[in-house]
Amino acid sequence: MVKLLLFGTVGATEIIIIALVILLLFGGKKVPELMKGLGKGVKNFKDGMKGIEDELSEEKNDLEKTRRE
Repeated sequence: MVKLLLFGTVGATEIIIIALVILLLFGGKKVPELMKGLGKGVKNFKDGMKGIEDELSEEKNDLEKTRRE
């Protein structure tokens, strides 16, 4: 059976090449700003997921309480 991998495994060499391409495209001054924005986006995503999990947990607890009554 032949497996088709979109990216395969990414090694250290590939990561270095990607980092160099990003530096060439955006320059040294813009990279920290890009990473800061990326970090904020990830944090907002995690906070949103936690909020959804909390709401689902509350609904589950409410449902269990109504079943017991």
